[in-house]
Amino acid sequence: MMTTLFRMVLIIVSVGTFGIIVQKIRRSRMRIEDSIFWVILCLMFVVFALFPKVADGLAALLGIYSTANFLFLFTIFILLMKLFSMSMTISTLETKIKELAQEMALEKTERRADENGEFRENEES
Repeated sequence: MMTTLFRMVLIIVSVGTFGIIVQKIRRSRMRIEDSIFWVILCLMFVVFALFPKVADGLAALLGIYSTANFLFLFTIFILLMKLFSMSMTISTLETKIKELAQEMALEKTERRADENGEFRENEES
């Protein structure tokens, strides 16, 4: 069971985080697509705080003794999933940046060759 203090802290932190996310969106510092995850997470914690029986039931279902432990475990799991998703995105972007840099280097080399009057082998064929 969650204490009243823990529930109040959960609501305050969730509402505060939601406010920060809205500010970031308004200032165009965060994409809406990225903020959806955080908004949903904040709303879930508010639901858990307002309706503690939901969190108690999920904790009991998973065999976790304390509801607070369930919330911490839930948070760690969700953040690990987000971290994995972000790692996949970063890997994809790094590959695209590398390919783009290679293409730009080839174009720059070809332009220099054209400026110096050199012919490319592909054009002679």
